[in-house]
Amino acid sequence: MSIEKRLLDPASRKPKPDPETLQFGKAFTDHMLVVEYDSGEGWHDARIEPYAPFPMSPSAMVLHYGQAVFEGLKCYKAVDGRLLLFRPELNFKRLNTSDDRLCIPYIDEEFALSSLIELLKVEKDWVPSLEGTSLYIRPFVFATESALGVHPAHSYLYMVILSPVGPYYKEGVNPVRIVIEDEYVRSIKGGIGFTKGAANYAISLKGQEKAQDSGFTQVLWLDGVERKYIEEVGTMNVFFVIGGTLVTPALSGSILPGVTRDSCIAMAKSWGIPVEERKISAEEIFEAHESGRLDEAFGSGTAAVISPIGELSWQDRKAIVSGGKTGPLALRLYNELTGIQYGKLPDKFGWVKEVTLD
Repeated sequence: MSIEKRLLDPASRKPKPDPETLQFGKAFTDHMLVVEYDSGEGWHDARIEPYAPFPMSPSAMVLHYGQAVFEGLKCYKAVDGRLLLFRPELNFKRLNTSDDRLCIPYIDEEFALSSLIELLKVEKDWVPSLEGTSLYIRPFVFATESALGVHPAHSYLYMVILSPVGPYYKEGVNPVRIVIEDEYVRSIKGGIGFTKGAANYAISLKGQEKAQDSGFTQVLWLDGVERKYIEEVGTMNVFFVIGGTLVTPALSGSILPGVTRDSCIAMAKSWGIPVEERKISAEEIFEAHESGRLDEAFGSGTAAVISPIGELSWQDRKAIVSGGKTGPLALRLYNELTGIQYGKLPDKFGWVKEVTLD
């Protein structure tokens, strides 16, 4: 599919934001990618056009039945000036996994990547170069058919917007306080917890709000059936170091298969660290803490990369992890991942894809 380019005149383009004051998802680049879908025609009319509001019918099916999915990845400016993507093929593969679950038509993954690269070529000057900054990439798909009635829509839009973002932590990698949620549930096996469906995030807001009202940074979700097994931290996967073994909840159908999660597992194994993907209960975590075997806990995700957990709270129990400080494995993973992403360290795994600008 060819991509039409409807670009703004250079004089009409926005000034770039100050890289020192960048916030997550507040500023957006001059252009966006748009591709349309209609039953019987497939995906068509791919174009790069100015970032702007667009008309939508009040009866657009996404507004009533929630057919919407998204992805999140970043473009990094390497120390030598190259633009780098980190494992983007996994994001587009996961996008189609989400599409399948929500009855949204597949998008050709090679086209998704090549069209993103075309957009990045147009917006290359928006990739910030200050240490810790990057260009956040948000692909998303939603139903646009104007109709009421519960059925898969017959028309969709696939779009990509870009946002320059600063480092998640302004003063380094700092541990956060986490509370285990045992009133609300996020997902169950057979639901959409393994997808990046928009509804999967809407349903998490109540627990997150409750946690923050109680003075915690994030919520740690339990499984939705037995209400005892650890699943995810907020919008991140979660890891524990117990007696020298790295433990993370197994992908059971209700947990997002994170790209950073997969990368952490691969790196830990390459360093000879034992790794277990299995069920792990809140009770086991607190027993490990009480016996002195809980060495570290941290979340992993695209936005923060690694988010150390300094305190865990559950019911009337509290666990201070790693002395309330960032543990050695969390810091090693953070440094290795960001080193690869910014081209500072060798990419031994072949994860980085350079954006060729010529």
